[in-house]
Amino acid sequence: MKRSRIALVAAAAASALLFAGCAGDGGGDAEPTVEETPEFEEGTTMAELAEAGTITIGTKFDQPLFGLVGPSGDPEGFDVEIGKIIAGKLGIEPDSIEWVETVSANREPFIENGQVDIVIATYTINDERKQVVSFAGPYYLAGQSILVLADNEDIASEEDLVGQPVCSVTGSTPAANLKELGAEVLETDTYSNCLEPLRNGQVVAVSTDNVILAGLADQNEGEFKIVGEPFTEEPYGIGLALDDTDFRMWINDVLEESYEDGTYEEAWNSTAGKILPFVEPPAVDRY
Repeated sequence: MKRSRIALVAAAAASALLFAGCAGDGGGDAEPTVEETPEFEEGTTMAELAEAGTITIGTKFDQPLFGLVGPSGDPEGFDVEIGKIIAGKLGIEPDSIEWVETVSANREPFIENGQVDIVIATYTINDERKQVVSFAGPYYLAGQSILVLADNEDIASEEDLVGQPVCSVTGSTPAANLKELGAEVLETDTYSNCLEPLRNGQVVAVSTDNVILAGLADQNEGEFKIVGEPFTEEPYGIGLALDDTDFRMWINDVLEESYEDGTYEEAWNSTAGKILPFVEPPAVDRY
């Protein structure tokens, strides 16, 4: 499926400048191996993508460490490197990947409408989403946490968020968790858009996965801090079309191979691993 690259909007460009401090070094230090002549059963998604020589991947464009647009105009980060590993096993060069900005609210629609082939975008696997899309993985286990101003001494755990205004993202698992907790949720389209409401006191905290908050705090040194312990488990998966079982199982094979041959750890160390320690990946769920 050949699609033109989505032009970056002004907001994405602004985010790239905002996070330029170390985003320029965020991409993988070495490109993953690209298979020269991969062979797949005719009629499978793998065969179609390999023959086309391109794959369209939805990812975040404003997520430090996982998917952030860098000076090159392309996203960089751990999710991006996982996408390159998958593309390489299809015989697709990194330059032939079409990256599409995918925010939390449009991940399922983009998959359902065929606008992307897969989504790798800090995408928590849950039963509700599995009604409309399939998931390979999980390939990482995160946990929801809390970001506050550096001088805040009032928020220490999720219990302190009850009845308080907290920012999260529309269509995300963290936003749903906050509502269930009893917080007053201010919803935006991207987590970077939560930072200004936190700065000006419109909200007392931003809450999402700990790895996302770590990236935001690192890129705005001295302004924010993470408090408390993670209070959920968020297994990140790779979203794809519902009932495309062959493709899902094949991606699971690729993930497991990357765990064994070291390419997964290399992808982590060259991106999120510059800030966060490496942890062994969770076992994939071949449901």
